Amino acid sequence: MNAITKVGTDLQSQIIDAFNFRHATKVFDPDRKVPDDQFATILEAARLSPTSFGHEPFKILLIQSQDKRELFREFSWGANGMMNGSTGQLGTASHFGILLASTGKTMTAGSDYLQDFYRDVKQLPEEVIEIFNGAYGKFQTTDHNVTTDREITDWSGKQAYIVLANMMTVGALMGIDSCPIEGFDMAQTSATLDQHFGIDPTEWKPAVMFAFGYRAKDPEFAKTRRAMQDTVAWF
Repeated sequence: MNAITKVGTDLQSQIIDAFNFRHATKVFDPDRKVPDDQFATILEAARLSPTSFGHEPFKILLIQSQDKRELFREFSWGANGMMNGSTGQLGTASHFGILLASTGKTMTAGSDYLQDFYRDVKQLPEEVIEIFNGAYGKFQTTDHNVTTDREITDWSGKQAYIVLANMMTVGALMGIDSCPIEGFDMAQTSATLDQHFGIDPTEWKPAVMFAFGYRAKDPEFAKTRRAMQDTVAWF
């Protein structure tokens, strides 16, 4: 085995080990905090993640103040520990946050927001912007029929999940635990974000909560998944 092959094989092993290591951590060690530089790497992986058309229809809201976290406790059953008799991820995670999804107000083809985004962020020339407007407009109205505010917000949420998947994988590669959390009331979460965080509900909706830190104990059960032949079909 030559040096290049060995590096590739070692990297493959590290990747699979990270996926076997990762599990949905319900209770973290509250006394262990993720180092700032390591969490910065997780956030950079999020920022560099791919999204449809490169539109980046997401925002990451990090909630480190325990008082702010408590605002979500009553209606976030997936994060409040009610399933395991603890204070949950809200009370124990080193880092807790919410991924927000853009709504139709900004992500409808031809919106003022997207025109500015094409010019200021993507730095596209006007003739390319015209192509983007046409292609994205066709995608929304014809190809995928994503035209209502709910449909566009759900599409944005799909992009947010790509971001979170990358965050969790990078965390696992560094030995950092994580948990994606969908167990929360959407309407109450959106209202709380509006009232206490200044998040405009016409522009942003909560897609998924997340927590990072270090597990309080190892999982009780081994990871299970369908067999490869039941997961992948080759033609």
